[in-house]
Amino acid sequence: MIIGAHIMIQSTNGKADQAFLTEMLNLSSVDAGDGFMIFGVPPAEIAVHPGEANDEHTLFLMCDDVEAFVSDMKARSVACSAPANRGWGTLTEVTLPGGGRLGVYQPHHARPKTAGAMPAAAKSRKKAVRKTARKAVAGRKAIKKTARKPVAKKKTVKRGKRR
Repeated sequence: MIIGAHIMIQSTNGKADQAFLTEMLNLSSVDAGDGFMIFGVPPAEIAVHPGEANDEHTLFLMCDDVEAFVSDMKARSVACSAPANRGWGTLTEVTLPGGGRLGVYQPHHARPKTAGAMPAAAKSRKKAVRKTARKAVAGRKAIKKTARKPVAKKKTVKRGKRR
């Protein structure tokens, strides 16, 4: 089962491009060891286009408002191309510090459900099951606690003989 996608950006200045992803695009990251950073990205999609050759892949990031994105990047002195409506989306290209270009577009097409995403109703049911399970565990713990308490011995009262 597919659980995600790992995207690689080749760069002649990896440290500068990593800083760009952190500082300009606000992506969270983890250090996979020796300063090799892996960045989290929002849900992704894959499209297959006809081509003359195999093994050619293009990375685009998506945004909800490309005009606002370009304005924000320019305010941060990041070079962007003028947004261009391509039909499927409005596209700009950001120049990374390492010299590479990264496409960013506002999609005009329908978006698929994210693979592995759980519908809201299923999430709600899952939360309810977890809550019930937690209550059951708490109840069992309470029963065990009660069961561990020493049972008080009944005092026997000696009574005189009946006459």
